[in-house]
Amino acid sequence: MMKCTLIILVILVSPLSNSAQKAALDKIITKYEAYEKQKETALETSWPLNSLADLSSQHDFYAQLNNELMEIDVSALEEQSRIDHELLTLIIDDRIQAYVHDAHLFPLSAEGGFIISMLYSTRNRKLDTEEKAEEYLIKLKDTPRYIDQQIEWLREGLTETKVMPKLVVQNCLDVLRNAAGESADFLMRPFATKDISDESKLKAAKLKTQELVPWMKKLENFLQDEYLPRTYDQVGIYNNKEGKAYYEQRVRYFTTLDMSPQEVYDLGHQEVKRIKGEMEAIIAELDYEGDFASFIKFLREDPQFYAETPEALLSQASWLSMKAQEILPRYFTVLPQLPFTVTPVPEEIASTYTTGRYSGGSMEKGRAGQYWVNTYNLPARPLYVLPALTLHEAVPGHHLQISLAKSIKGLSEFRTSNYLSAYGEGWGLYAEYLGEEAGIYTTPYERFGRLTYEMWRACRLVVDPGMHYFGMTRKEAVAFMADNTSLSLHEVNTEIDRYIGWPGQAVSYKIGELKIRELRAVAEAALGEDFDIRRFHDQLLAYGSVPLTTLERLVMSWVEKEKNPEK
Repeated sequence: MMKCTLIILVILVSPLSNSAQKAALDKIITKYEAYEKQKETALETSWPLNSLADLSSQHDFYAQLNNELMEIDVSALEEQSRIDHELLTLIIDDRIQAYVHDAHLFPLSAEGGFIISMLYSTRNRKLDTEEKAEEYLIKLKDTPRYIDQQIEWLREGLTETKVMPKLVVQNCLDVLRNAAGESADFLMRPFATKDISDESKLKAAKLKTQELVPWMKKLENFLQDEYLPRTYDQVGIYNNKEGKAYYEQRVRYFTTLDMSPQEVYDLGHQEVKRIKGEMEAIIAELDYEGDFASFIKFLREDPQFYAETPEALLSQASWLSMKAQEILPRYFTVLPQLPFTVTPVPEEIASTYTTGRYSGGSMEKGRAGQYWVNTYNLPARPLYVLPALTLHEAVPGHHLQISLAKSIKGLSEFRTSNYLSAYGEGWGLYAEYLGEEAGIYTTPYERFGRLTYEMWRACRLVVDPGMHYFGMTRKEAVAFMADNTSLSLHEVNTEIDRYIGWPGQAVSYKIGELKIRELRAVAEAALGEDFDIRRFHDQLLAYGSVPLTTLERLVMSWVEKEKNPEK
């Protein structure tokens, strides 16, 4: 009798328990999304709040959410809720770790850090009403507070031995001078419209003269005269107090796996060796008389491989974008409605910027996605890598993946806009690989360009932990990448500088791509003739940006359902 009673209780209580677990998780998600929305709304009239009290309050909020997440019984959740839990746990932990490791003391990066973030936030801001103009004026009045706080954190970093290397600081000074100079004009661009009154424009001009220009100059003087002389010449974050521990955390976050810097470094050397063998096979196919190094020199110097004008480079990228879209129905059943365009990297940041990037659009805001192509220094932008770049940044890479993620129905709001490098950049690199079987690369040189891009990402697995964990110098990192890829020397140098200012992020690309290719191989082996590449790709993209461990579980579950459709 007792056993029967217990069994009845389990049957009755278990569903309620499952429902309670989901309700508890949904409550956590609601709190998180409301908090993030509040911060986003505040950015209409202020720059990010980053005083010690602000950061401490944010940390306490995230720590409380983390405690609540740990109390959830994940086994009681349905699949979508389980993904919510896994992703939010990763995000929240990273926010907590940022506070623990004093990430606010590192507001600079090789591409400009918070300076370039200010620039980006103004580029697409539309002041089409007096109310919006007034909101933006309030935000501009907050600029001195924001800059003073950043200076305070940078100064504390000097005291705590948590600083950026000289190279990063110098790059930020260059960006600041190019973007702001003596005028702070990049903050004034939203006022270049006929939709607001002359009175608002006069207020902005007065504010610029009295507040913005002096504080931009104050920041420049601080970086040049006080911060730069006290930073170090070495490039690795290991030079900072607790720097190695911080880098270990960055690797775990950016790979979304429990990987150590040593594991990343060793894998990088393995991949470099494998890819170099494939590159040498193409050199042999071309009957080139010379060694690997001389072939790389030939690719870097022969004018046949380079556009003569920025317009010619952009035109080629546009044509390749159309060519890439042609193959999409063969590999996907779900395609994005949002269009994209091809545009040059903004002039003020182009000299230190990477070769290309994707900038997301929005159907709601009437803005197409943007595939940025760097037209600065044309002898550094070889045409034979342009097919791989286009596949990565446009379609079937970032534009397709990000646009689809934003359009998925029924997901928690934070999932539709979240982006994890291991997944997103892994997908972008996989898109380059996909172009090989799709016939996008039509010459041995373009195939070599695809391999040089893959080698570029493999080299990152060596040089990123090499510099930040194992003491590799910048000179050694540049030589390693220059010797193993056909990237221009300008691009090699800007890329190495990017890794120096953004520890850990660079390793995510290759780790993510290897995981996706591994999952495809497993699915193909398990399903044989029943493997459908379009259904497989749709499955990979069906849940938005997720940790690689989550992606693996989802794909394995899909494989089992494909094998046993009646269950």
